Amino acid sequence: MSERCTTSAAHASVLRISLRRRATDHLATFVAVLTVVLVLLPLVAIFTYLVYRGVGSINWAFLTQTPKPVGEPGGGMANAIGGSVVILAIASLLGVPVGIGAGIYLSEYGRNRFGDLIRFTSDVLNGVPSIVIGIVAYSLVVLRQRHFSALAGGVALAIMMVPTITRTTEEMLLLVPQAIREAAYGLGLPRWRTTLSITLRTATSGVITGVMLAFARVAGETAPLLFTAFGNQYWNMNVNQPTAALPLQIFTYAISPFDEWHRQAWAGALVLIILIVGAVTAVRIAVRQGSFAGAN
Repeated sequence: MSERCTTSAAHASVLRISLRRRATDHLATFVAVLTVVLVLLPLVAIFTYLVYRGVGSINWAFLTQTPKPVGEPGGGMANAIGGSVVILAIASLLGVPVGIGAGIYLSEYGRNRFGDLIRFTSDVLNGVPSIVIGIVAYSLVVLRQRHFSALAGGVALAIMMVPTITRTTEEMLLLVPQAIREAAYGLGLPRWRTTLSITLRTATSGVITGVMLAFARVAGETAPLLFTAFGNQYWNMNVNQPTAALPLQIFTYAISPFDEWHRQAWAGALVLIILIVGAVTAVRIAVRQGSFAGAN
């Protein structure tokens, strides 16, 4: 009889523990889902409001025409869209190789005081206000060239991209198991070849994610371009001349007193978001397909 009572008590205790664990698990799951919703809600709200305010002003003329003079209806931001593509391409060509190279050094060779200095510099540079970087690019490029240009704008944005890419690349490479490196060394591969062909390729997806994060961050920057690219009301594909950009055009239209320009500013903001999301998605799809092709 006593053994039966003991067994029943133990069973009841196990049930209480099981219920408590299930309740804790459900609570933790609910909190995790809630945090995801809280993160996504502002993004969805912003995108929905941009669509509401800007989609009505997007038409063929907006995408193919240059801005009209003050007082004339119509016009578009085609030159600003093209200018943004040029400036971001320059920034990527300058910033991505430097950032990835610095990240490789920190991960594979930077366990020393010089590496610590680079990490500290990257962290500080990542927190510098964008307008300060614009002033620096103005001093380094614009004053030497004696004119504003798309090149100066690309240099400013490249400086902003480097620290994010550097730190992300380092962290992604550190996640690659040391056993993979040792296997490559065992096959007789030199360290530099192992780093480029094995380690970096293994971490490609994470490195690309860091690059796209940096790209998305600088794509909407306005302050650095005020001091460098300056803006242009006409078509210009010369990298040594003042060039229009979507953030600059949106800023100019947003602070104007004209309702027509306000509507076009909302449309420009929507186009900018769509271009950023489209570029990030296209790169992610290309990297994923490339990874699958390599696996096959």
